Amino acid sequence: MNDKSSADLAALLCSRLCHDMLSPVGALSNGLELLADETDPAMRQQCMDLLEQSAKTSTDKLKFFRLAYGAAGGFGEMVEVAEAKSVIDSLVESAKRVEANWAMDAAKLPKDAVKVLLNLTHIALDALVRGGTLDIGAEMRDGNTEIVVRATGQKIAFDETIGQALQGELPVGDLSSRTAPAHMIALLAEKSGGGLQYQLGDEALVLGAVLPQPSGLIG
Repeated sequence: MNDKSSADLAALLCSRLCHDMLSPVGALSNGLELLADETDPAMRQQCMDLLEQSAKTSTDKLKFFRLAYGAAGGFGEMVEVAEAKSVIDSLVESAKRVEANWAMDAAKLPKDAVKVLLNLTHIALDALVRGGTLDIGAEMRDGNTEIVVRATGQKIAFDETIGQALQGELPVGDLSSRTAPAHMIALLAEKSGGGLQYQLGDEALVLGAVLPQPSGLIG
């Protein structure tokens, strides 16, 4: 990827972050305005509850973006699975009507594998527009990190351009803030010598990745 393409991708990821943060931050602003004008104790308590929930949602999203998009330099080459699970569970809780099941056989995963895991899970979560179940699994074996995320629900809303981005088949010029995260992890998979897959059915979306572990982690 050339410098212009890298800059365009970074701009699209920033746009996605801003889009996702607009609602909870806007709710914070609205809550503060209501609180300033409200004198009824019960209504003030409702304002405080709104502020508390909006602050939590904002914090949860920022924690996700830090791990899913950012350098996350403080985590080293390996990231605790518990850290990734925590940010996803928070997003699932906010989504409502979605249940997450986890099957992880390692306490830590390589940093790029965690980025792939988080982004695949976020794509799957977005697809469950009427709620459903997320099954999330990852294991390290035979020198690879294997990841599978399955979304099951009554209605699966999946933009096929995201699938094209996951396969590396969407031209950079056609990327949007919606498809940029899929393109980013496709690049991560390509860099490692691995790959991404997806399969879409009427009531299920399955996303997967096979990523060779960094040579320094194979022992």
